[in-house]
Amino acid sequence: MAELFSEDWMQAFGNAWNDNGDITGPLSEAGFNSVIGYGYPDDDAPTGVIVVENGVVTAAGNYGGEDLDWDIRASRAQWDKWLSKPPGMAGLGMAFTTGKLKFKVGDYKGMMKNPSLAGPFVKSFGTMASVA
Repeated sequence: MAELFSEDWMQAFGNAWNDNGDITGPLSEAGFNSVIGYGYPDDDAPTGVIVVENGVVTAAGNYGGEDLDWDIRASRAQWDKWLSKPPGMAGLGMAFTTGKLKFKVGDYKGMMKNPSLAGPFVKSFGTMASVA
């Protein structure tokens, strides 16, 4: 498989996201539109990005300087752990609390209080694992 967060990997992730009605359905109903970056905490910028319009990924690939609504970071070891065993809500909460999951942009706590966003966010990690 392609390198994590590479253009090919991000496109496969975007396709898998769009195939998952547990993500697209609630996000579409919520009118969710966002540009989401993914990467590593010590990098200046995220590695990969997806553009979500009404819950559906409309573009995916390498980060190219887009204005981000969300910038989600974790170490390579942490991403690898989640790709082999996707976290649940409690696991993500613990990772955020301990600093293993970082949001350089975006309101993690606000998102997790909104069921129409929290559920799809958690499910997105399982979708990532299906790509890896």
